[in-house]
Amino acid sequence: MFLFLAWLPWLVASLFSIYLLDLLAHARRRLPPGPIPLPLIGNLHLVGDQPHRSLARLARTYGPLMSLRLGAVTTVVASSRDVAREFLQKHDAVFATRLVPDAVGDHARNSVACLPHAPRWRSLRKTMATELFAPHRLDALQGLRSDKVRELAAHVARLASDGAEIDVGRVAFTTMLNLLSRTIFSRDLTSLDDHVGSKEFQVLVADITEASGCPNVSDFFPAIARADMQGLRRRMTRMFARLHAVFDAEVDRRQRRREDGDSRKESGDFLDVLLDVAARDGAKAGLDRDTMRSLFTDLFVAGSDTSSSTVEWAMVELLRNPSSMAKAHEELAQVIGMRRSIEESHIDQLTYLQAVVKETFRLHPPAPLLLPRQAQATIRIAGYMVPQGARVLVNVWAMGRDEGIWSEPDKFMPERFLGRMVDYKGGDFELLPFGAGRRVCPGMPLASRMVHFVLATLLNGFKWKLPVKVEMAGIDMTEKFGVTLTKAVPLCAIATPI
Repeated sequence: MFLFLAWLPWLVASLFSIYLLDLLAHARRRLPPGPIPLPLIGNLHLVGDQPHRSLARLARTYGPLMSLRLGAVTTVVASSRDVAREFLQKHDAVFATRLVPDAVGDHARNSVACLPHAPRWRSLRKTMATELFAPHRLDALQGLRSDKVRELAAHVARLASDGAEIDVGRVAFTTMLNLLSRTIFSRDLTSLDDHVGSKEFQVLVADITEASGCPNVSDFFPAIARADMQGLRRRMTRMFARLHAVFDAEVDRRQRRREDGDSRKESGDFLDVLLDVAARDGAKAGLDRDTMRSLFTDLFVAGSDTSSSTVEWAMVELLRNPSSMAKAHEELAQVIGMRRSIEESHIDQLTYLQAVVKETFRLHPPAPLLLPRQAQATIRIAGYMVPQGARVLVNVWAMGRDEGIWSEPDKFMPERFLGRMVDYKGGDFELLPFGAGRRVCPGMPLASRMVHFVLATLLNGFKWKLPVKVEMAGIDMTEKFGVTLTKAVPLCAIATPI
């Protein structure tokens, strides 16, 4: 004990010296400005459980390009349109590789979302772009999606006739899930009437996105990542296995039909396309069972959760802003009429509805920090050095509230997009819900169609109101942060036929 006390001052002095040398090295590297890191933890104490908000607050002090040390990892944050353009357009090649969370584990080996910017990623990305999300493919399967939204309208009508509360997020999620499963497998994975099954799938997908974005010691201290101290990697492995069992059953069923000589196609769905490509190109295609599992996981997790969350947030904002709700209803009545079913072809005529979706993307971007990228080389950005290996976050949530771009940025005001040539497809950097550059979300064409289609279906022919207790207390706007930004308290509302 005496020996330890004798060495203690030397130990403290040594650690303090190392800390000072680290701060000096930080200054010499010409990193972007940022808060002074504490020993060991760096700036982790400043992030909290709502990092999109805390990073936006820090950016007001340190500027739209700032650096933090999160544990042992240098992290650079872009919080403005101009800085985001530097990363995602001007120097996109340097930042085209994703930094993969440790919890994702083996899934990253075949995931289009996680693979590095390399030939295998380009091959899989090309397959998705040409065989699933190309306009002619989406147009060919339009009838399948129309069936699903008609089922949604009928389901809402039944609940409306009973005066029952409707869990908007759940019905939107179930519809999105089946829109995807019809496009990929030509069959439904659940139904709107199966409250237990659809809720279980929704909870599973929500748990995956939440765990993927959960603060993880392994990500902040890579040297101890193998220990998986929080057990997130083990937990994610179990959740992925549950999804893979569903996908394996679909692939096995289709392959048995083919082996039995049944040459009928399932409406030319994505699974048929993948099996055809794999049979034609063999190993060159790289479409083994593990790769298919990862593709389907990416599509269902990203497509169902983010799209349904956007619809739910849009309904929340419309219910909080009755004048906007009235304008949306008026436009639908003029374009479609009260007695007609909506079709995808109507969306182009619904300019106010499109503005509602853009405003929802601005205030509630599905991925508020996008997916993190990693610098592949040391590069100068806006006069500062971003070192090789640094993690890069683009805070699109903060960009949506930039007072230099948006007047009254915290106010829901779809009118700001009427007559304003701003889109969300990666060309206008003030609105980037799907990202930009090489890693822009490949599912954006389908997600855009589904969000507008489902939202229009919920509004067409129905008036909506809040339950009395919610109306008196006000809607709880608390967010639950993960890879996606979802509503912590589900929106339940009452529909009335118009």
